[in-house]
Amino acid sequence: MRLVLSLLMVAGMATADPLPPPVTGADYLPVDLAEARLGQLLFYDPILSGNREVSCATCHHPSLGTGDGLSLSMGDGGIGLGTKRTADPDNPPEQRVPRNAQPLFNLGAREFTVLFHDGRIEADPAKPGGLRTPMDEDMLQGFVSLLSAQTMFPVLSPDEMAGHYAESDVSRAVRQGIITGPGGAWDIIARRVAAVPAYVDDFKAVYPRITGSDDIAFTDISNAIAAFMAHEWRSDDSPFDAYLRGTAGLAEDQVRGMDLFYGDAGCSGCHSGPFQTDHGFHAMGLPPVGPGKGARFETTVRDEGRFRVTGNPADMYAFRTPSLRNVTRTGPWGHDGAYGDLAAFVAAHADPVAALANYDREQVVLPLMATDDWRGMDNADEVAAIAASVTTAPVELSARQVADLVAFLGALDDPNTERLGVPDAVPSGLAVARP
Repeated sequence: MRLVLSLLMVAGMATADPLPPPVTGADYLPVDLAEARLGQLLFYDPILSGNREVSCATCHHPSLGTGDGLSLSMGDGGIGLGTKRTADPDNPPEQRVPRNAQPLFNLGAREFTVLFHDGRIEADPAKPGGLRTPMDEDMLQGFVSLLSAQTMFPVLSPDEMAGHYAESDVSRAVRQGIITGPGGAWDIIARRVAAVPAYVDDFKAVYPRITGSDDIAFTDISNAIAAFMAHEWRSDDSPFDAYLRGTAGLAEDQVRGMDLFYGDAGCSGCHSGPFQTDHGFHAMGLPPVGPGKGARFETTVRDEGRFRVTGNPADMYAFRTPSLRNVTRTGPWGHDGAYGDLAAFVAAHADPVAALANYDREQVVLPLMATDDWRGMDNADEVAAIAASVTTAPVELSARQVADLVAFLGALDDPNTERLGVPDAVPSGLAVARP
């Protein structure tokens, strides 16, 4: 395909919103490489999970765009990786993980001050430790960043890493609500890691205050993992980055898609800034898939999104705007992975209400489980409420325009996002997740 090699050639194709400035090193927090190398081992080590079978990489693997290729993840109780993952017949999961595994690209950038689909953790200088989280005042001190705090909530989730309530010391502590302090879930995990001599040596080398195994805290583990993620998946070398820096051009369909994205299609109204996100929350009428996001005792399958955090009715069914870096590799798309085809997802975003009414359930990518994944979609009142939450006006797009937008999204793909890679082995001796 012929390239548009000069910025002047597209100067007449003005966009409604200005293009973002090029990403620079100043946009990222500094990372200590030795700390990142320690975090690499911990990220891939199942020792952090209740049953020692699931690692961070199980649901966030580089071979799968730092996700798992599934609409809804299968954490504890699963066997295999990605779309090959199946339920363990001897220890099946109790339910699917309620939300899609989010990508990990650029989370070390300074502007990422709110995380998770519902933004339930965010930077807040008024809070102890500078963070607002569901733990509130019980949150441990010592997390060096929001990303560090984020990394350790999955270990408390029975569906993700902790396991069923009576299966391990970690899951039992979670069941009893004992999270912090001696004997709490986080302390149990820290003591596991501290019992591995190779880890003790690494922690002593990275953190000068640590002189022995007793000094290793849960926050040290979390901080190291955060350093690894910030280093490993920094993504600022895509064709679009080169275009913004004036060092390369874009293909003609990518330029047309860029003009639509920053113009008539209105994508940049939410997907703004250097990482294509306003970090805000918007109700986009996505079809409800899976168990919903609620307490175990609740019978609803509803996922109320940001409302569960703020209690503000205006936030009902609103979810955080994701960054679009490497988006062609991070499907299925949507907070519940409702769309397995990127073009279909783009078209649905143009007219969410119509897309919800005409949703094709074959879009999902879900391992076989004895679950009813369509209780939400089968509830007419729930679907109507989701449709009513949408406030964006529909945009008419032709098939070619959708294709051009997808072509532009391809220009956000960075081929150089894996730096340290997958380790050959981890100090615990447990199995490393591989395709």
